Amino acid sequence: MEWLTDLFTMQFLTALVSIIIIDLVLAGDNAIVIALAARNLPPHLQKKAIVWGTIGAIVVRSAMTLAVVWLLKIPGLLLVGGVALVWIAYKLLTDDSGDDEHGAAQNTLWGAMKTIIIADAVMGMDNVLAVAGAAHGSFLLVVLGLLISIPIVVWGSSLVLRLMERYPSIIYIGAGVLAFTAAKMIVSEPIIKPTIAAYPVLYWATFALCLGIVLLGGYLVKKRRAAAAA
Repeated sequence: MEWLTDLFTMQFLTALVSIIIIDLVLAGDNAIVIALAARNLPPHLQKKAIVWGTIGAIVVRSAMTLAVVWLLKIPGLLLVGGVALVWIAYKLLTDDSGDDEHGAAQNTLWGAMKTIIIADAVMGMDNVLAVAGAAHGSFLLVVLGLLISIPIVVWGSSLVLRLMERYPSIIYIGAGVLAFTAAKMIVSEPIIKPTIAAYPVLYWATFALCLGIVLLGGYLVKKRRAAAAA
């Protein structure tokens, strides 16, 4: 019962508060990707996608936090994850109807959940470092922090989804946030960090490229589809 005694120590409570704050700060990205993935679902399936997608993402992020030491040994992980997130953001922006069976935002509950979990796992690669550092190796701390953050993510996703339905242009803002997150992951990759430090223009070029691919590329595709439909 030693672990139970540890629950009431100041060190444990301080670490738990730190993890909750980290999770809440990161909840914005989660809420956006969940809302984007669920927006094409019928109304009666949107809530299920939000709840189960969030739970699945929490499970994956917990496992990643435990394996953070092993993950850090994989060269190019942040770079690959950033590129993958650019593609996910682009597909979420351009997939309006879910007609593409292999699209990122399929018009099915399972398709939306799969996108949510994959996107969160990709975004969580760098985020788990902060949580793992605050937890000091305690899985209990990680799980408690994530469980407490679940209601915030679910509420935030529902709010963003309602805003997207009322103001469709917000979809571009959400996709832009994901593209920005992807660029941040890419420039944080240890393999290319020295090169970016030597040529600062590459730092800003990476952000411009990621935002351009997602926002400009997505806009042109949606415009072409609208013209074809007309």
